[in-house]
Amino acid sequence: MKKTVQILLGGAFFFTSCQWMGNPVPSEKELLEKQIKEINWKEVDVYPSIADCEALTDATQKKQCFFEFLSATIQQKLSIDTLKVLFPKLDTIEVKITVNPDASLEFEPQFPRDTVAYDTIKIDSILKVKLVDFPKVHPAIKRGIPVKSQFILPVIIKSEQ
Repeated sequence: MKKTVQILLGGAFFFTSCQWMGNPVPSEKELLEKQIKEINWKEVDVYPSIADCEALTDATQKKQCFFEFLSATIQQKLSIDTLKVLFPKLDTIEVKITVNPDASLEFEPQFPRDTVAYDTIKIDSILKVKLVDFPKVHPAIKRGIPVKSQFILPVIIKSEQ
């Protein structure tokens, strides 16, 4: 009787273990490739931010706070400049802002491809001189790692009247 039970249990174990062997375990490389394909590389988990916006808990409000801060700061830095004098018809500049993983900022004006009305080199040099000494910016985060993020921000150049 004991032998029969042992044989039945052994056979059951043998057949169920064969079932587990039928499904190959994916390799580490296959798992990594699958995870990489699932990642949305166009979106970050946490947008760049500044200390004043960190108190906000809602991600949308935090993002809006950051963009409003950048826009207001750039407008303030450019309002005391000669841009309005040199280019009186220029009312808005689109600025490509890059927040690097080391929290450094880069600014690059964006002009339409057919722009000949403005001296783009002069505007670029004015922006590079004026857009310095920004408060510390926390970079964007993707899967727990600081990453480079870029966006284009329209900046209205206010006239002093």
